[in-house]
Amino acid sequence: MRKIRKGDEVIMLAGKDKGERGTVRKIVDADHVVVEGRNKVKKHQRPNPMKGIAGGIIDKEMPVHVSNVALFNPATKKADRVGIKVLENGRRVRYFKSNGEVVDA
Repeated sequence: MRKIRKGDEVIMLAGKDKGERGTVRKIVDADHVVVEGRNKVKKHQRPNPMKGIAGGIIDKEMPVHVSNVALFNPATKKADRVGIKVLENGRRVRYFKSNGEVVDA
């Protein structure tokens, strides 16, 4: 079970966007995520008429390592660590370490 999933609201812990909030748009691999509107870079794009791609300089979101993001806790309004516990019915859920509140109910 992943501690950070697609659609989660996260806070950037490191880099040029440190302290900013965003939503996880995509899980790239086991260790990298793409956060919406964060870690943007300028990419010089060549035109490709076959695919309908215009050339120029575009803004692109790049992946961030999962160690550089933390889940946003709405109760404390801060970044929080996440743990995994098994409920009495056998279901595994994520919970915030600071207050024990279940993330996905």
